Amino acid sequence: MLTPTKAELLNAIEVLNKLGERINTHAAHSVMQIPESSLGEHHAGRIGVTAIEQTSRIKIVTKQLQNWRDELLLQRSQNVSQSV
Repeated sequence: MLTPTKAELLNAIEVLNKLGERINTHAAHSVMQIPESSLGEHHAGRIGVTAIEQTSRIKIVTKQLQNWRDELLLQRSQNVSQSV
């Protein structure tokens, strides 16, 4: 497996952040379209919970990518200092 570059990891993090924004925007728009009723409130609640679950998973993966990027930067700096 090829190790991703710093730029590739940053791009992946940016894409995931934008996906999280899109999910929240879509959820907010969907909730606004639901008629006011007890069933509508229940459905709106489910949309909100689903959006929170999805964005939480995205944040976890984003953090993992950031950690990987930090590890790669540390490895590269150690390799440079060892070769000097």
